[in-house]
Amino acid sequence: MAQPRPGLHDLALRLAGSRRFQALCARIPGLRAIARAEGAALFDLMQGFVQSQMLLALVELDVFETLAPGPLGLDALAARAKVPPARMRVLVQAGVAMGLLRRARGGYGLARRGAAFRAVPGLAEMVRHHRVLYADLADPVAVLRGETSPELARFWPYVFGAEGARAPDVAARYSRLMADSQALVAEDALPHLPLRGVRCLMDVGGGTGAFLRAVRARAPHLDLALFDLPAVVAEAPLPAHVARHAGSFRDDPLPACADLITLVRVLYDHSDDTVAALLRKVHAALPPGGKLAVIEPMSGGARPDPQTDVYFSVYTLAMETGRTRSANEITALLRAAGFDAITGPYGYRPYVTSVLLARKPQEGAMGAEKSVNKG
Repeated sequence: MAQPRPGLHDLALRLAGSRRFQALCARIPGLRAIARAEGAALFDLMQGFVQSQMLLALVELDVFETLAPGPLGLDALAARAKVPPARMRVLVQAGVAMGLLRRARGGYGLARRGAAFRAVPGLAEMVRHHRVLYADLADPVAVLRGETSPELARFWPYVFGAEGARAPDVAARYSRLMADSQALVAEDALPHLPLRGVRCLMDVGGGTGAFLRAVRARAPHLDLALFDLPAVVAEAPLPAHVARHAGSFRDDPLPACADLITLVRVLYDHSDDTVAALLRKVHAALPPGGKLAVIEPMSGGARPDPQTDVYFSVYTLAMETGRTRSANEITALLRAAGFDAITGPYGYRPYVTSVLLARKPQEGAMGAEKSVNKG
């Protein structure tokens, strides 16, 4: 869509910022709906945290699970949640207003959005996990200035290397949350992976193997391998024939066992220097013609994305170790590591994941490269 000419854009900004013009729009039938929609959008931005907290309360009080068999009255819901009925009414009315619940037979039931929420793997656990993120964002200006010591950085200790995740309970904590979200990522990513002709796929930083289990269900003929920290690999519930390689990609070389390597939600956890070193190790581990798939949410770059450039960019900022990169930024890192034939990003839902594909050049050959369409 063509951008408005500077003069018209400046005029539109002046009018939008005029309280008199806003009041006029509210009285004119043709402009009233636009004015109301803009006002509601601004209010939604302001109340976003309250909505998130009411969602957390619905999850913690098991309201979605309680209503899964069918609608219930307010008193029954309140009794099960051990919340006074008058207060429970505030919560379920908010749930109706957010489109998660519905009024039904004098009580409350699941709306389509609430039923869909229950069906998304790991979503409830991610909502619970947001306690850590929201606590860190209590002073967002301090976070942006780097004046805080975020709890989120301690929640994901593996990003600081093998020593950070040596304790089994620490490894189990982050592995569980990773595994809960990987099924949804695999659902979006696998249709874009070049599995035809692949002999072995190795998932680097693959946690307890949730992504590999999804690969095995789609392509049972593939040899599979997992590379992750020793405490993580030891707990991975994978079949015996899946090769397990324990190590830290910060400190150890990657095994040269695969012709397709996947990095699922790995790069955005780490600094450019760490990512550059990892990509060089991936390049060294692949045979000529071998492929790499980078699978993670990506910034919209020159066209900021309403999910990835808000949620994921702030999340990785709070982690203090990585950042959410655009497809073009990742492409530049891939080129510097020696990859060619870089294509993508592919994907259905950027807020779940996007996929970039790259190839290690054949010996003595130069690869063609398709343009990446995000800045």
